[in-house]
Amino acid sequence: MNRLASRLPAVVEQHQQEILTEWVRLQLESGAWRAGRLQESQLRDESQRFLALLVSNIQKGLQFDARSSQWSDIREFLGELSRSRATQGFSPSQVATFVFSLKQPIFTRLRTSLLKEPEALADTMWETTLLLDSLGLYTTEVYQQARESVIARQQEELIELSTPVVELWPGILALPLIGTLDSERTQVVMETLLQRLVATGSSIAVIDITGVPTVDTLVAQHLLKTVSAAQLMGADCIISGIRPQIAQTIVHLGIDLSAVATKASLSDAFALALKRRGLMVTSGVTTAARG
Repeated sequence: MNRLASRLPAVVEQHQQEILTEWVRLQLESGAWRAGRLQESQLRDESQRFLALLVSNIQKGLQFDARSSQWSDIREFLGELSRSRATQGFSPSQVATFVFSLKQPIFTRLRTSLLKEPEALADTMWETTLLLDSLGLYTTEVYQQARESVIARQQEELIELSTPVVELWPGILALPLIGTLDSERTQVVMETLLQRLVATGSSIAVIDITGVPTVDTLVAQHLLKTVSAAQLMGADCIISGIRPQIAQTIVHLGIDLSAVATKASLSDAFALALKRRGLMVTSGVTTAARG
């Protein structure tokens, strides 16, 4: 058969309110609606809207292939619902349950209505199964895409948060790095640093790698790329946070950092930066006035 069984529209339309009531009850009992994150009134409204769309489409005798353009209104509704619940923290199975739980109330009415017509009952239940399975799987696909989008956005935000550029002194910037440097993050680091160099008119940048767990050849290359980009903007760079184990690793790997000033700590690098600016820090002594 290439169209929805002709008996399904009549049965669903005749028992629409009963199906809706039982369907909502099943969803509430399953816990898939996540009390506290989704109000019961919203669940009922979404269920009613979906069932109305389903009845409208099957009354038209559309092909049961829910991926066809004729079912675009259903897919649009389910896509919006899936994306919304993905951002609310629902699991894929909880989202798919919205569609799959509709089978039981529909099948119950079909068995009652077509009890004396076994062949029509079998055909109609098979058509209904294909339709609802297709729609249920569609929700998981949209859910997965939405979750991947959320994760990607969160990763971008974390990268931006983990690469702050602070102004230690007029003309001196510091870029403290935490975590591993990869190609994507290096690009963000360079863009952030260069933008701040232009915005502040700074001539010295201190790149602190105290929070970088390990330095290998790849990490060193990323650091040198950042330094080279800053130098092209007319800024001198100082790398701080060279711990003993990192220094040994750099020597062992034969990494050449001779063209870049390096210091063990951020304070040492800051002192060097001040010196290059023709400044120095002195301790002041305050004497109490005598009366």
